[in-house]
Amino acid sequence: MRKFRVARPHPFRPSIPSRRTLSLWRADVTASLVVFLVAVPLCVGVAVASGVPAELGLVTGIVGGLLTGLLPGSSLQVSGPAAGLTVLVYEAVQEYGLGTLGALVLIAGVLQVAMGALRLGRWFRAISVAVVQGMLAGIGLVLIAGQLYALADAKAPGNGPANLGGLPKLAADTAGSPAALTALAVGAGTIVLLVLWPKWRRAARVVPAPLVAVALATAVVFVLDLPVARVEVAGLLEVVRPPGGADFLRLTEAGAVAGALGTVLAFTLIASAESLFSAAAVDRLHDGPKTDYDKELMAQGAGNTVCGLLGALPMTAVIVRSAANVHAGARTKASRVLHGVWLLVFAVAFPVALGVVPVAALAGVLVHAGGKLLAVKQWRPLWREHRGEAVVLAATAIAIVATNMFEGVLLGLLMAVAKSAWETSHVHLEIVGLDEPAAGGPDDRGTAGREPGGPAARRPIRVRALGNATFLRLPKLLDQLEALPEDREVELDLSGLRHLDHACAAALGAWEEQRRGPEGTARQAARSAAP
Repeated sequence: MRKFRVARPHPFRPSIPSRRTLSLWRADVTASLVVFLVAVPLCVGVAVASGVPAELGLVTGIVGGLLTGLLPGSSLQVSGPAAGLTVLVYEAVQEYGLGTLGALVLIAGVLQVAMGALRLGRWFRAISVAVVQGMLAGIGLVLIAGQLYALADAKAPGNGPANLGGLPKLAADTAGSPAALTALAVGAGTIVLLVLWPKWRRAARVVPAPLVAVALATAVVFVLDLPVARVEVAGLLEVVRPPGGADFLRLTEAGAVAGALGTVLAFTLIASAESLFSAAAVDRLHDGPKTDYDKELMAQGAGNTVCGLLGALPMTAVIVRSAANVHAGARTKASRVLHGVWLLVFAVAFPVALGVVPVAALAGVLVHAGGKLLAVKQWRPLWREHRGEAVVLAATAIAIVATNMFEGVLLGLLMAVAKSAWETSHVHLEIVGLDEPAAGGPDDRGTAGREPGGPAARRPIRVRALGNATFLRLPKLLDQLEALPEDREVELDLSGLRHLDHACAAALGAWEEQRRGPEGTARQAARSAAP
């Protein structure tokens, strides 16, 4: 008799997260706290330096974490307000007012989304590195020049040249004011701590340098009750102001359209380039999924669109926070989302804490950040290996300081294109038979070339052009051809040219017609390209 075993249903067991899942969450939570501690002083400092309420910097950081952090693109890159846009935001606020800032950021965000949808993100990798480095160096110079006034609790005169020109007066005024010297001591102490703290690697892994520097400066000012300026606090809900119709109309007023368009384009291009270059740098720091540049551009655009709707600062991906995220052991995008959660909790629950932070300490943080943007250590090797790139870098930086962000970057891009065109338009002439003696002896040289079929005739000079013949090299090319003997036949071979533009083709045709005159001889063997 066969026996049958009846299967019993398994009892319900709740799913238990695996060790790997718990490990990932633990790493992401720890990294998010580190990024949060780095982001707080930077968000507040960038907002104060931009001439807007400190809470707006936190709003941008929150959007960068909760919205941009959730969207696809880069998995470990952290977004928020950046020192690179501080100068441009300050100029925009001074020119159009705080209410119009949201409209500018909103339009820039929509443009970023459109560029990402059109798959233009990858093209930002084609921007010359020298232009980007020059842009950051120029921003760093202008940022440092402006924040030196904040170190002494003084008001900056205005734009870059005015700030640089006013430094001697600032030094004299500071030396004669005990209150200014006190603020300067607080700011200088912050910078010293920012430089020295990372050298203590074990402590720097636990608590980031910006938080330590600002917290210690705040504690000293609070305990000693020093007479220095503090951050003005208005409250999170009070500073959030969506742009209205009047703000958009202000941008269309007579005389403001061109400036507003330039500001929007500068926001769009600089924020996009900085974000995507940061993504490339972050990808080299980890072995996880790499960045989809088009999706990342759309994520940055979505974040800036929301920031514009809230009247907040523009955002970019920030390499300092992103590197801190990777080095803290982040594994997934949960770390950057959680950092936005911590920023929101801090802004809602502890807004009063910002009111005790000295402005000079935040200025010290931004002076230190501006110094990093200069990247002086990279200049010397660049000058030794690629002098043309170094010239583009220096010209871009100087132009930004002397004019403004948009015009400086535009000049740098034009110089980079001109440099590349000059380097790629190399043309070389191979000349064969120039030194061939006449068959009838030295006395016959004057007639040998005029009698090609005679017994004393000399073979034609063979000239073969190689490379890319463009108008940039045309003067040198014509000088070489015109230096050939007029009594000799010249055979010009253009089959070795990879490119022949219209200007060169027309000039070579004119030279050939001139040599075919009553007394001259020339013939063309082949042409490699049509004009």
